[in-house]
Amino acid sequence: MSKIFKAFLVLLAIFVAVLGILGGYQTSQKFKYPVAYADYIVKYSKANDLDPFLVMAVIKVESNFVPEAHSGVAGGLMQLTKETAEWNAKELGITTEYDYMDPETNIRFGCHYLRHLIDVYGNIDTALAAYNGGMGNVYSWLNDSRYSDDGVTLKYIPFSETRNYVVKVNSSWEHYKEMYQ
Repeated sequence: MSKIFKAFLVLLAIFVAVLGILGGYQTSQKFKYPVAYADYIVKYSKANDLDPFLVMAVIKVESNFVPEAHSGVAGGLMQLTKETAEWNAKELGITTEYDYMDPETNIRFGCHYLRHLIDVYGNIDTALAAYNGGMGNVYSWLNDSRYSDDGVTLKYIPFSETRNYVVKVNSSWEHYKEMYQ
């Protein structure tokens, strides 16, 4: 075998190895950042003028795309409480019975609620803090100079769970954008 052919085979082997590594990385990312119910996510993201990748990130952090997930009194893909579901149904003019644990209904209500929070606070991170920590807590933090300089944005979130939640959603949002755009 000539030296050129041997060099070619080495380069080919390196190229195949790199493709394998990249393919494995992409597969691991799709496992780490799953997506399900994409049709509903896109439909209700568009209806509420939301980035679908943000909604995917919220679902990833809230339930990891497990529709039966529960944490305390919240449930479903977007971890809604019964009270939040009732508020959404009223706001959306839904007078018939609904199951807020149903994936489509949960995503519809969750997107509507997230849009409401973004409209109220004018800031995605503050809206995410309210989604996780509650609007009452966020209002008190915004009115406390230890947590907000301007009454609009939070410079510090005193609940570690909520602070970590905002970081996780933003990180997942970036991953989803990178993976699917």
